[in-house]
Amino acid sequence: MASSPFSLTQEREQKLTEILGHYPTKMAACIPMLHLCQDQNGWVSEEIIAFVAERLELPTAHVKGVVTFYTLFNQAPVGKHQVWVCRTLPCALRGSGDVLAQCEKKLGIHAGETTADGKVTLRTAECLASCGTAPMMQVDKEYHEDLTAEKVDQILTRLQA
Repeated sequence: MASSPFSLTQEREQKLTEILGHYPTKMAACIPMLHLCQDQNGWVSEEIIAFVAERLELPTAHVKGVVTFYTLFNQAPVGKHQVWVCRTLPCALRGSGDVLAQCEKKLGIHAGETTADGKVTLRTAECLASCGTAPMMQVDKEYHEDLTAEKVDQILTRLQA
C-alpha cells in the first residue's frame, strides 16, 4: 500500500507562510521548510522531499541534496530523543570517548542506532561548538556541558523513564 502524501498541519502551514515572507526567493526557504516538516514528522521522508520541492518550485534533486548534505536532517525514523556526543579534538581530549562509551553501555546501542523501545537515538557529531566546556553532548535541543559519568547517567536515566 502506498503511503499517503505529506501535508503540514494548519498551524505549520501558517508558520510556512511566515517563513516564506522572510526570504527573497522560495529556494532560500528550503532549509527552514525542511526543519518545519521534520519537526512534524520526526524525519525527512521521500514524501517530504517531494512536498518541499513542489511547494518551493524546486527540483526534487535539489531538495534531496540539501537533506543529504546536512547532518541535522534525519533521513530515517529516529527515537523520541536524540543524543549527540561531540567527538572533535577538544571534546576528545577531555573525555568524549568515555562519554560515548558510557552512553552505548547504558543505552545498549552503538552510535547511529536507536533503542529497541524507540526512545533514544545515539549519534556522534563533528562539532557542537562548546569546546570550552568539553566534554559535552546535545540532547534534542539542549546542551549538557562539563560532563561527568554521574551527569551522563542522570541525563540518560531521565530519557529512559
